[in-house]
Amino acid sequence: MPPGRPSEPPQLDFPPVRNGIDYLASVVEHLDENESAVEPRDLKYAVLHLQAAVEVLLKARLLREHWSLVFKDPGKATRADFESGSFESCGTDAAVERLRDIAGIAIDRKETEALKDLAKDRNALQHYGLTHNAHAVEARAGRVLDFLMRFLDTQLLPLLQGPERDRAERDMIPVDAGVKNISSYVRRRLNRLRGELAGLTTQTIMCPSCEQMTLVVTPQNGECRFCGQSWDSAELLVFSYVGCSDGLLALVYPCPQCDTNTFVESVRFVDSPKGSDTLYCFGCAVRHEAQDLSLCTSCSRPWPTEADDGGSVATLCPDCWEQLAPEDVA
Repeated sequence: MPPGRPSEPPQLDFPPVRNGIDYLASVVEHLDENESAVEPRDLKYAVLHLQAAVEVLLKARLLREHWSLVFKDPGKATRADFESGSFESCGTDAAVERLRDIAGIAIDRKETEALKDLAKDRNALQHYGLTHNAHAVEARAGRVLDFLMRFLDTQLLPLLQGPERDRAERDMIPVDAGVKNISSYVRRRLNRLRGELAGLTTQTIMCPSCEQMTLVVTPQNGECRFCGQSWDSAELLVFSYVGCSDGLLALVYPCPQCDTNTFVESVRFVDSPKGSDTLYCFGCAVRHEAQDLSLCTSCSRPWPTEADDGGSVATLCPDCWEQLAPEDVA
């Protein structure tokens, strides 16, 4: 830069999705209960910024269909007005209707009502002053936050490409981390997942990332229905169960079914009886309770307890039996 020339003023650079995520980051900062107690002022700005995030992100998705859809009256939309920003945009209700009717996005009645309630709270706060139960307002905000996080994951982030997507994913890191500390969000999301997980209790364990009992395991992998984190079997072994809650190393054995070293002790499932010790294979997904297993007296490998014809319990696993010399068997 030549001497004496003033530096360029800082430029605002907030395209729609990034702008919406920035509002969400502010919401998380105000509602994060790990940072400090949520005060009425925090809740006020969380509601204001959450409503702003709703408006920005819904319209960002409409833009992906056609730029005219963000106008209050699409029939009078012109490209010149759009590019200059000289137009009145549609409201939240109209945006929801257009997303459903034109973009084919499913937004159910409860979600629509939550968006309307938030808009009412925002208007009361901004124009008239809101006197209401703080917990009720926070709960309503939690419902909308749950909807927006899912809307971003399914309807916006997958449509981004290149640097825009990379930036959005970076911006979402503190948001994803912060929402775990918002009790209303957690309660709302867990309640919504209850029906989804009802038939999966035999496959659901605690997620090492969000620490909710919402990680559904299947052969070779696992995915958390709460935070969306997923792992393959090797990662689950490393990050989830190499350490027990008491700080000791968990024991890993060859699996009695697939023979890989992915059979882990002390895995707690949603339906695990209290005080039970469940062993689970992260490779083939076989599951056994400790009382149904016997330890091989030769290699200490756990094996399903079986009795021979005489009623005696076998003390060696099949591999160790095969290695015995004929005279030892006799």
